[in-house]
Amino acid sequence: MNGYLGTDLSDTGWGLKWDFIIVHESGHEWFANNITHQDAADMWIHEGFTSYSESLFTEYFYGKEAGAAYSRGLRKRIQNKSPIIGDYNVNSKASIDVYYKGHNLLHTIRQIINDDVKWRSILVGMNKDFYHRMVSSSEVEEYISRKSDIDFSKVFNQYLRDTRVPILEYFIKEDLLHYRWTNVIKGFDMPLKIKAAGHDVWLNPTESFSQIQVKNENVEFDNNFYVYTFQLED
Repeated sequence: MNGYLGTDLSDTGWGLKWDFIIVHESGHEWFANNITHQDAADMWIHEGFTSYSESLFTEYFYGKEAGAAYSRGLRKRIQNKSPIIGDYNVNSKASIDVYYKGHNLLHTIRQIINDDVKWRSILVGMNKDFYHRMVSSSEVEEYISRKSDIDFSKVFNQYLRDTRVPILEYFIKEDLLHYRWTNVIKGFDMPLKIKAAGHDVWLNPTESFSQIQVKNENVEFDNNFYVYTFQLED
């Protein structure tokens, strides 16, 4: 039956359009059977990418927003009780978050790269360059950074090795948007996209407040980034 035994894991409706078992387990032909982790601590290489392939399947048949909605819908299942990456060399059972948090990490990285042709080339390239190999998370992380020409090291450390979800604190005062990251590892430097006056604007938050002019227009934060936003009193 469609969904996971008849259930839409995303609660968006899109997960009932296809048979979860067939789509998910087929995805493992690429991430697990073609590219295989060296250590169970890096299980996200199998499950995070394969969970993300469900979103790509949805997008192919029903459109980009459908795939994105499916990804966002899975976030309610993320527990954040322990880091995605477990202990090495002890056959450590990975966190359940290897699925849905790993999925949303990849969905977030796609937004940062902001070039779907390049993003697809990275996913396809991994399966060519790591063909029938056992790899570590570090190798996968380095590959994505190198092929995208973006240093994702802080992003990977935040989402794979820490349990906190980044919080973007902000307030608007006198036509200025003030913003900063909190609840993050030291030096976290992930960019974030917003809409201001109907236009896409990229922010580069740090742990200290920065500001840009917004002319008191409504500001909309892109919810395809797996972060929380919190408006402060000005």
